[in-house]
Amino acid sequence: MRNLIIVGSGCAGNTAAIYAARANLKPLVVSGHEPGGQLSLTTLVENFPGFPEGIQGPELVANMRRQAERFGAEYVQGSVTEADLSRRPFRIRIDEVWEECRALIIASGASARWLGLPSEQKLIGRGVSSCATCDGFFFRDKLIMVVGGGDSAMEEAIFLTRFGRQVTIVHRRDQFRASKIMLERARANPKIRWITKAVVDEVFDVEKGLVTGVRLRDVETGRTWEEPVDGLFIAIGHVPNTAPFRGQIELDADGYIVSKGGARTSVPGVFHAGDVQDRVYRQAITAAAAGCMAAIEAERFLEAEAH
Repeated sequence: MRNLIIVGSGCAGNTAAIYAARANLKPLVVSGHEPGGQLSLTTLVENFPGFPEGIQGPELVANMRRQAERFGAEYVQGSVTEADLSRRPFRIRIDEVWEECRALIIASGASARWLGLPSEQKLIGRGVSSCATCDGFFFRDKLIMVVGGGDSAMEEAIFLTRFGRQVTIVHRRDQFRASKIMLERARANPKIRWITKAVVDEVFDVEKGLVTGVRLRDVETGRTWEEPVDGLFIAIGHVPNTAPFRGQIELDADGYIVSKGGARTSVPGVFHAGDVQDRVYRQAITAAAAGCMAAIEAERFLEAEAH
């Protein structure tokens, strides 16, 4: 029987592991289907405090993991496929093995929705990104393209006009899901151009190992053409990794965990941390802070039970 299982090994999971291990809870950390979380997909991280020259994303999460292991956290490869949170001890199925725990931290993150093109996948971190705040800086005076039609696409496009020479929004329809105010703000920005009723068919240039352009296709006529571009930002939403917990804890319509204050969920003894609950900030530093909060709450919960 484990005191604490932490699901996820990104900034939130690793920080929770550091705090929980220092509290002598000997946490078991399940690395998840994206070990290291979304930082493992990024290159240089320049906005994490304490690294004036920046640090590579994979290196940052590897350092956190080493720190947690030094204090006694145990890591296991694998994903949570099923959970029973109806009674305690909680039961968590990691691939084929069931584990029991007295408290649980869900820090399984949210995965960016991608277009699913092989060329796009190969160029993630090499000009293809899902985070303007993380990567916009690298495209100063360059041509940038944003794919999407919701508020987050408008927000990313407006933010990216600070850096890019021009920002093109590509959307498959001529109607936008974005709120009126966000749409008006984007339309009023002289640096933003619009291509509607079109989709990205191909991202160039895998051979060169960086983005040089895209092939677009008109969804009505099928006509294709190429556009030069240096940075391609995909803003078609995120999918929280909460499938194993559906029906067990309260989730909102999109699958994000509903917070009950602090790091608490609808089930006492189950806590949330990071992008699995946060649809607003989604930064490495806010995920790390959330991991700290969840570990402190889990420690207090277990402490209260012991007395």
